Amino acid sequence: MSKPPRLYVDAPLSGAGPVPLAQEQAHYLLTVMRRSDGDAVLLFNGRDGEWLGEVRRRGKRDALVEVSARTREQSSPVDLHYCFAPIKKARLDFIAQKATELGASELHPVITRHTITERVKTDRLRANAVEAAEQCGVLWVPDVAEPVSLEGFLADRDPLRTLVFCDEAAPVQDPIAALKAVQPGPLAVLIGPEGGFSEEEAQALRASVNVVAISLGPRVMRADTAGIAALTLIQAVLGDWT
Repeated sequence: MSKPPRLYVDAPLSGAGPVPLAQEQAHYLLTVMRRSDGDAVLLFNGRDGEWLGEVRRRGKRDALVEVSARTREQSSPVDLHYCFAPIKKARLDFIAQKATELGASELHPVITRHTITERVKTDRLRANAVEAAEQCGVLWVPDVAEPVSLEGFLADRDPLRTLVFCDEAAPVQDPIAALKAVQPGPLAVLIGPEGGFSEEEAQALRASVNVVAISLGPRVMRADTAGIAALTLIQAVLGDWT
């Protein structure tokens, strides 16, 4: 049989007692994955590590998991917020999934002047983040913040959290050199909309405290591609890839 499926649960995981599953999770295990009584499944909740358990059916559409042993101790992500101007729905799903895979600890939609779509379903972002964490072995699911305007974002941000701002006009064109100058600590990366930041927005970002501008090179990237590139650079230079 293929390796056990992984499920994110809200319940505590301690190795003692059964863990109930939500109806959609039971449906996924019993109907989609065709798992039966005694089949293995892995559970995680972002707090207690990853646990191995066995499926226990409680009817045609209901099941629980009897956990038996911890397979991995809990690890924590880098304190890295992924802040982004929302884009079209399918690509927004992609952003949530890839940011989770790349180790973001929070997803934060930011509405800018050129943002194409201002309606963001945070529950959909969360669902995509959960699915990505389940599939790629991550032991946590990033928090999802409510959308906020760029003005509100800058006014409320913690100045101790370094904000990495992707800027074609960055004074240091080598992004690795720019990131190496950043002191270790909480981080956020901000990706603009498909039309880019307005000049007024760019000026406000450059004038903010503890903001580092980086260039992503000579090629024009789509917003979702730019996000992957920026997260990869940050994790390689300042994150848990070092």
